[in-house]
Amino acid sequence: MVQEAYGIKADYPFDEDFETGVFRHPSSQKWFALAMKIHKDKIGLFGDEVIDVVNLKCAPEVIDSLAGIETGIFRAYHMNKIHWLTIALNMCDNDTISWLLDISYDLTKPKSKKIKGH
Repeated sequence: MVQEAYGIKADYPFDEDFETGVFRHPSSQKWFALAMKIHKDKIGLFGDEVIDVVNLKCAPEVIDSLAGIETGIFRAYHMNKIHWLTIALNMCDNDTISWLLDISYDLTKPKSKKIKGH
């Protein structure tokens, strides 16, 4: 989904972990998505099976309105819970994932510099 939307492939920066992928803006290297496998219980789900998730940056008020309310959307696992959320990929529809991915991409893109005097 990320490659089709933004032409960006994941990189794998963690030693000995070839499954956790980071998606970054090419110019700034800022993260906008982190794809990984975690145990369900890490995000409050029953069971210890491993599931695929993605962490995305989002506005705090959007996180407050979605996390724990919408199926498959949780406060971030292993990241700042105010600014990031975790999506269980098998529980959330592609339109919602795409919408949240766009938000994350926009929130983390490099700021354009203003020209002095304009």
